[in-house]
Amino acid sequence: MAIWEMTCLLISPKKVFRSMYHNKRTAHQHSQQLAIDGPGKTNELPNTETKGHWGRDDPSFVALLSFFLLLTSIAWGLAYTPSFLSIARLALVLTFVHFLSGALLVATAGWYLAGRFLRKGRTGRFGTTPSADGELEWAYCFDVAVRAFFVAFFFLYIVQFFLMPLLSKNWWISLFIGNTLYLVAFSFYCVVTFLGYNALPFLSHTEVILFPIVAFVIVWVVSLFGINIARNIAPLLIKGA
Repeated sequence: MAIWEMTCLLISPKKVFRSMYHNKRTAHQHSQQLAIDGPGKTNELPNTETKGHWGRDDPSFVALLSFFLLLTSIAWGLAYTPSFLSIARLALVLTFVHFLSGALLVATAGWYLAGRFLRKGRTGRFGTTPSADGELEWAYCFDVAVRAFFVAFFFLYIVQFFLMPLLSKNWWISLFIGNTLYLVAFSFYCVVTFLGYNALPFLSHTEVILFPIVAFVIVWVVSLFGINIARNIAPLLIKGA
């Protein structure tokens, strides 16, 4: 399932969150049917892995991505800093700082901000109150953050690794390709995050998550006049910064 999600995130990310929505809906229908038929009829219902909430209990995506980060650290380390300590440092930084700490921070911020400002509400005599259509779960926000990180990981840790011989050249085409790669990675990150929150029926105006892409495009245009983003950031990545 994790491999299927990773593949879809790169070619059709909407399928991943549509799958989460269908899983949640199946669990909701299961609970409704249980309430009607009683506990004695549960074996007649299809067996699903849903638990009636949006977040996934399966840690396979996190575990698999952590393993890929380890392999990536070894590849970057052997290519640019071939020593055990450098590779170990890089692996720890990529896994626990870039990935897990970053996902925890983004998930917490998304959980608070989306729950505070994007929640659908109903207007009554006492003002606007949150809709009771569903609850924004922190675990789901973490799932979205992890999946958004994967697309950035693919472009900035894997694709950039194979393009580094070209990106490190002092050519304008190298600058253009490298800066475009970063634009695609950060924009794709926003798109996947948007799709994750947009899949929740009790949130509205989730398109604001796409607004940073405008700033990314502006920075990209300015950078084409002589700022090679890849040449400036890649050395920091190699050092485990």
